[in-house]
Amino acid sequence: MKTEDCFRVGSILKTKGLKGEMQVYVDFDDLDAIKFDAVFIDMAGKLIPYFVASIKHLQKSNAYLYLEDVDSIEKAATLVKRDIYLPNKLKPRKKKSEFTLNDVKGFIAIDESHGELGEILEVQEYPQQLIATVQYQSKEILFPLNVDIIKGIDVDAGEIYIDLPEGLLDVYLSE
Repeated sequence: MKTEDCFRVGSILKTKGLKGEMQVYVDFDDLDAIKFDAVFIDMAGKLIPYFVASIKHLQKSNAYLYLEDVDSIEKAATLVKRDIYLPNKLKPRKKKSEFTLNDVKGFIAIDESHGELGEILEVQEYPQQLIATVQYQSKEILFPLNVDIIKGIDVDAGEIYIDLPEGLLDVYLSE
C-alpha cells in the first residue's frame, strides 16, 4: 500500500499501560463512523498493516487503540509518534453542503484563457487565503483560491473553473 492510496487519520501519541494499548491523536473528523479492522502505520516511509483488536473513542480527537500482536509496552513503544492511515476506499464522501475549498485537491483546474492547467496537487492554508498548486508545462504554478479567481466548481466532475489574473502564468513560465 502506498501513501497516496491512503488518507491520514491521526498519529500515535504514547503508550498506555503495560499490555500494548496506545493513545492516539485523531485528526480526521468522524473516524468513529468508519468501520475498519486494520490500519496502516508509517514506518520509515513504508505503510505497514496492523489488525485492530479494539479502538475506544474518548473525545473528538483522542482514542485508545489496541493492535493485534502488539501486546507489550516495548512493542507499542516502537509505534509511538508514527502516523496512522486508512485506505482511500474507506474515506467517506462529503455531502455537497459540507464541501470546502480545502476539498479541491485532486480537482482539475480549468482557466478561462489558458484552458486545462492540470490537477490540483495541493491546497495550502495561509492566514489570509488558500493557495492551490498545479503542475503546468513542467512548472509548479501557485494561485489563490478566492471569489475573484474561482468562477465555478463542478463537484461531481471534479473540476474547478478559474480566471487567473493576467500575467500570473507568465511569471512562472518565463523562468
